[in-house]
Amino acid sequence: MTAIGAFIGLILTIFLIIRKVNPAYSLMLGALTGGLLGGLGLETTVLVMVDGVKDVTPAIIRILAAGVLSGVLIKTGAAYRIAQTLIQKMGSKYVLFALALSTLILTMIGVFIDVAVITIAPIALVVGQRTEISKMKLLLAMIGGGKCGNIISPNPNTIIAAENMGAPLPSVMFANIFPALAGLAVLMLLLRYVKLEGKRVTDAGMNEHDNLPPFWASITGPVITISLLALRPLANIVIDPLIALPAGGVAGILCMRRHKIFKESIVYGLEKMSVIAVLLIGTGTIAGIIKQSTIRQLILDGLKSAGIGDVLIAPVSGALMSAATASTTAGATVASASFSATILAAGISAVWGAAMINAGATVLDHLPHGSFFHATAGSTQVDLKERLKLIPYESMIGAALAIFSTVAYLLFLFIGY
Repeated sequence: MTAIGAFIGLILTIFLIIRKVNPAYSLMLGALTGGLLGGLGLETTVLVMVDGVKDVTPAIIRILAAGVLSGVLIKTGAAYRIAQTLIQKMGSKYVLFALALSTLILTMIGVFIDVAVITIAPIALVVGQRTEISKMKLLLAMIGGGKCGNIISPNPNTIIAAENMGAPLPSVMFANIFPALAGLAVLMLLLRYVKLEGKRVTDAGMNEHDNLPPFWASITGPVITISLLALRPLANIVIDPLIALPAGGVAGILCMRRHKIFKESIVYGLEKMSVIAVLLIGTGTIAGIIKQSTIRQLILDGLKSAGIGDVLIAPVSGALMSAATASTTAGATVASASFSATILAAGISAVWGAAMINAGATVLDHLPHGSFFHATAGSTQVDLKERLKLIPYESMIGAALAIFSTVAYLLFLFIGY
């Protein structure tokens, strides 16, 4: 299949998403168009699309299971309590760091990055009204922290990258701990030295949350989940995310004594994860087309002609696909499905290949043709003009994560990891 067909399919997908067509259908139509224009024929195109979906099915099952923990954290108020406690403990002097750290922790323990920002946004607006920090700076702190947490989380982007590369999820999460902390440092430097003197918060409009669970109970679920996942690298005891993620949710609901809303919590979590699962089905179709086409070789030839070595295939492919889809999850899916064989053939381990793809997928996942751009703007009452001004700084943070992930791989390679 020719590269031009896959390329036109990607362009059509982006155009349809910008025109507010459902992303899953946009991806499927782009895949179908790409296959036909690439010379596959109708029957073969459909088969390739279906094969692409089959490749991501195991990850979809695990992502649906993750809805138990995510739903419990949000519906019980545990996520809000964790963020509120961190911000209160750190005080007004370190409020931007507290916002960034809160979003990092929420995404790290399994909350979607957009949901994490929306959860913390009411607190951020109150803080902004009291301290006169601009809305843009508040939002950048939360987005940057979320990006850092997202590359070390059991969220869909990490699950799919690990699954497609054939790597253990806990190992992929742990591999990016240093890059996440380094990215947080870059974020704090940006917040300190870059002037983002936009509009201030005039009315926080915050509704107080009643009957929040205690902090110790709120963190029980995430601690149980991460502990179960950590058994594989620490003790060679394999607890699949399909078990660890729901187990953490159940433990959390019991410790918080909120069993009466357990059904409501898992329904909420399933609804959130179902949106991602449907998106991944569409993403799988176009990943199958890209995998079948010569576009991979075209990208690899371009990287070689630019003097870029094999080690950068993973982060660069993640960045390119995140730009095409404006989604961390979709970007990580397409990149890992399309380039996994090439990355492994270059001698890069499955764990580090997945980790670098995951970090690369944060570079341009915030572009305006994706939902994250608009969801985060609405949560903090930031207008379109100011939201667009944040894109270069978000890209810097994503680029820092990708660079530090690559550096971490080279360091571990040097010491014989």
